[in-house]
Amino acid sequence: MTSSFRPMNRRTMLRGTLAAGAGVAFGQLLLSGTAQAYSWSRTLEQGATGADVTELQIRVAGWAADSASKTRVGIDGDFGPGTAAAVRRFQAAYGLSADGSVGPNTQAKLNSLEQSDGSTLHFNWSEFVDQSTGTFNGGKVTAAVAKENARRCMYKLEALRKKLGDKPITVNSGFRSIAHNAEIGGASDSMHLYGTAADLDVSGVATKTVYQKAETCGFSGLETYTVDHQHVDSRADLGRAWWWEDGTV
Repeated sequence: MTSSFRPMNRRTMLRGTLAAGAGVAFGQLLLSGTAQAYSWSRTLEQGATGADVTELQIRVAGWAADSASKTRVGIDGDFGPGTAAAVRRFQAAYGLSADGSVGPNTQAKLNSLEQSDGSTLHFNWSEFVDQSTGTFNGGKVTAAVAKENARRCMYKLEALRKKLGDKPITVNSGFRSIAHNAEIGGASDSMHLYGTAADLDVSGVATKTVYQKAETCGFSGLETYTVDHQHVDSRADLGRAWWWEDGTV
């Protein structure tokens, strides 16, 4: 049984124990229509600020740490030490010069992970829409914000996929509408309602291994690995407290 249809239990109740917020989203970049490869207009280095730095941070957010660490890349448009470290990890993983400078080669690799519709290379919008309506409507944020939150989750999942040896990841549940979430017994303030969560299967990889690699990807919400799927979310990006159910593994 996938996580989308499991009944209410202690874990799903725990997922909803965070105080309900006002639906804060990751940022203001919204998707509409067909996207093109991002137009990087300059080399980005530590000390730079601006919208292009924000987009860079979104794309390297999954490279937040080398080992299990409650560390995330701030999506604030300010290229600081944390962003630089994430860039170096991204560069090393993809065989680039790990100098922390985001020039044409790094920018090209970043763009190679983007599909023309704004989703990412190995993940599609169809995996993240509400399973009942096939849209991003009806959650605790607008459809545009839920879609953007899902896009940001995709980039973290690209990093997780790379760290798992390029093993394909199946997303069983992404965004959920309030109605669908209630139908399946989801927690009242589930991170799925914001588009920032995903329930994953990775064929041939132990769920514990997925959990451990996710600990390095900036995910601030991790449910237990002792079941047949792995839940990940970025609740800290919504101003919530970190919650790793099995602690640091």
